Amino acid sequence: MVDGHGQRLEQHVPARAALAPEHQHREYALEVRDLWAGYPGQPPAIEGVSLRVPVGELVGLIGPNGAGKSTLFKAVLGLLRPLRGEVLAFGRPVSEARDRIAYMPQVEEVDWSFPVSVLDVVLMGRYRVLRPFGRWSRADRARAAEALDRAGLGGYGARQVGELSGGQRRRVLTARAIARGARLLLLDEPFAGLDAAVQHDLIAVLDGLAKDGCAVLVATHDLSCVASSCDEAICLHRRVIAAGPPAQVLTEEVLTQTFERHLLAVVAMGGVRVARDEHGDGPPGGGGDAGGAGGA
Repeated sequence: MVDGHGQRLEQHVPARAALAPEHQHREYALEVRDLWAGYPGQPPAIEGVSLRVPVGELVGLIGPNGAGKSTLFKAVLGLLRPLRGEVLAFGRPVSEARDRIAYMPQVEEVDWSFPVSVLDVVLMGRYRVLRPFGRWSRADRARAAEALDRAGLGGYGARQVGELSGGQRRRVLTARAIARGARLLLLDEPFAGLDAAVQHDLIAVLDGLAKDGCAVLVATHDLSCVASSCDEAICLHRRVIAAGPPAQVLTEEVLTQTFERHLLAVVAMGGVRVARDEHGDGPPGGGGDAGGAGGA
């Protein structure tokens, strides 16, 4: 599809139904207040970041490489000590709420050649309840099997994880987070390299978790996916550029500030369609790749 200026437009079919008008934020799974964080000997990677992720919502965190998304996640997980500011999970310091937080890393950070079954990977989400030198209980295995069913991988438990496609691997990691029983899920680039249909299936799983009272924060480059499927969007480039409903946030001005390049956002029925820039390119990772390991 192209617009009146001959620019290509990306559009996804929404998987996430719009929130009801009477929806109110009664609880926040994550509150970040004036957070500054970085690494020794370097300038702060994020400066004065303040944001909130409500319970029951799917929130997209958008920004280019180097914007501070991974730094923010590390600070939320307690892996990086903030230079200033604070992070609260369900109104408590992160150190007191780690059992309610699950993290899904980028698939490139996982050694998929390790000889382990799908069920074993999902059971790893239960480590926090495993006693030293203990064995997985029948309840643990039942919880893992339930998580696999929830992620659309029922019957895959005995498969070697290295045999799975890219989309299935994402769902295995999602099932691991479900098995953990967390109510705040942090997902780092879960849609990278997936075609639109597989993205849609994964979003449907995340949508179900949000409806059950979880909060899901997704770091991604995929603007069109956030525009059509997230309740809120947060644009980050070392600081929060804008936050709110995608139709209000994903504007030409905000995207230009976020990605430091000229992008055109076209507001349309059912969401925002993100156009290519004047050089024929979109934002990094702005669309799914139908090739490679992206299949379901």
